[in-house]
Amino acid sequence: MCGIVGYVGEGSALPFIIEGLKKLEYRGYDSAGVAVMEDSRIELRKKVGRLSNLEAALHGFNDSMGLGIGHTRWATHGRPSDENAHPHSDCTGDFVVVHNGIIENFAPLKDWLVGNGHRFSSETDTEVVAHLIEEAYEGDLADAVRKAVSRLKGSFALGILCRREPDRIVAVRKDSPLIVGLGNGENYIASDIPAILGKTRRAYILEDGEMAVLKKDSVTLCDVTGAPRAKEVFNIQWDAVAAERGGYPHFMLKEIHEGPKAVRDTLSGRISEDGSKIVLDDVGLPADLIAGVKRVFVIACGTAYHAGLTGKHLIEKMARIPVEADLASEFRYRDSLMGPGDMMVVISQSGETADSLAALREAKRRGVPVLAICNVVGSSISREADYVLHTWAGPEIAVASTKAYVTQTVALAMLAAYLAQERGAMSESERRGFIAEIRALPQRVERVLALEERVAEIARKWAPVNDMFFIGRGLDYYIAMEGQLKIKEIAYIHAEAYAAGELKHGTLALIVKGVPVIALATQPGVREKMLSNITEVKARDATVIGIVPEGDALMEDIRKQCDELLEIPAGDPLLMPAVEVVPLQLLAYYAAVARGCDVDKPRNLAKSVTVE
Repeated sequence: MCGIVGYVGEGSALPFIIEGLKKLEYRGYDSAGVAVMEDSRIELRKKVGRLSNLEAALHGFNDSMGLGIGHTRWATHGRPSDENAHPHSDCTGDFVVVHNGIIENFAPLKDWLVGNGHRFSSETDTEVVAHLIEEAYEGDLADAVRKAVSRLKGSFALGILCRREPDRIVAVRKDSPLIVGLGNGENYIASDIPAILGKTRRAYILEDGEMAVLKKDSVTLCDVTGAPRAKEVFNIQWDAVAAERGGYPHFMLKEIHEGPKAVRDTLSGRISEDGSKIVLDDVGLPADLIAGVKRVFVIACGTAYHAGLTGKHLIEKMARIPVEADLASEFRYRDSLMGPGDMMVVISQSGETADSLAALREAKRRGVPVLAICNVVGSSISREADYVLHTWAGPEIAVASTKAYVTQTVALAMLAAYLAQERGAMSESERRGFIAEIRALPQRVERVLALEERVAEIARKWAPVNDMFFIGRGLDYYIAMEGQLKIKEIAYIHAEAYAAGELKHGTLALIVKGVPVIALATQPGVREKMLSNITEVKARDATVIGIVPEGDALMEDIRKQCDELLEIPAGDPLLMPAVEVVPLQLLAYYAAVARGCDVDKPRNLAKSVTVE
């Protein structure tokens, strides 16, 4: 979710770059930098923190050649620092790169480059790109870039300058957004439309595998093999505010649609090429810790806690390790019996959640190792934990967490499989099958988004109600908890989630005619029990909105009992949480819109809860 801006033209590059980076601040960042041509060299300025820090470092900067690139970084590999900020250069300073995405195979590439005499100055994955271009350069920058990217695995949007070719920017895209803005006597690159709106409304939207060479008076398009590409110019109709949201009416909806990419990025580099193993080398869990852990504490708040409950289920099921899941605000005050043989997993989107941070510190005080699952590199929880499994969801602007929650469930599934793998609790065939299912998750999340209009129709129909109930068993119950939270926090509808088997222990008294009950039925092991529970609420004249896997013949009886039906892509039942939560997020979103609520900024709530 980094921000990229570039300029080539007759004017001054720096004002456009700084203004463009400011227009991308909504994407979130922890450092910023620029590179511009100055006489016969490329001059770099990079600063951790806000753009104001970078602007202060640019005082007296000579920008006269009309060529430059800029970047705001959301840290993935390497902590936020001046050294890790983009742009990055090669050994000679002749080649400078800005990058959005993740280079999965940067470690072996870096080892190879170091063996060839290259010297690195950062902890980032990005720097290998500059050195690969240096290694491949034979007088043609575009050709060197093509050779370099052919060796990359992962996702990238790249902007590249070369001191020896001071009239051009080369840009290339794979799985990360990049656009080319078209001006008069000048052209631009950017990772998002708001950066160029002040200059032009004409652009090329690069697709995966496409490359552009920009000069002040021309743009040449090709693919990564060098074959020419013809593209239609995209005429931007959005205003500045809508452009920040990518044309979506709210950030929450945009972030729900970013879920597939967030999952893909979180998986990036963490599965072996042959699909036989989960690879968590970036986490660094010691083998003796994995072998010796006797109990795991999963600690989190709110949405992250609901993800933690799915983690508890998966770790116990797959790795056969007992797990206690607790709310951080409760755990820190109950004098838990933590000690030798225990490990804590703390989950936080922001990495600054006060109660979770306090629980982490208590665990460390007692000598219990802590693994953090966190979305923000350099956050307090990321810094203080012993080990970190980062989710690469990118920043969330909307208060209600959506894509971050999905990546937390995926990270916990990987962790469970990894613990099982390293402890010998899964056979190779079981492991390969599960990994294949994990790999399919981005596509399944994309497919479930096709239900959006149907979900919106249901949401508009039931938005006027004052009460909703969500029921499920096993993993479905944990997703029901997250679904009811979303309805509460953004649509302001009173909602309750119940383990379906608990209905007859009091809750059925609240089920009356017309009350909507969202029934989650994706777990085959409790299919008959769920059918019984759905029949119970139908007998009280409730309206049942069912969520079931498509094409599952075993669920036919449940389908017949549902008044409204949403069929989601089928897959391993253990991984259904990452898929089935999406229609619940959409249900809450469209109900909130129908009720006229402030979707992105619900009343009384904050994005990061940094107080008790």
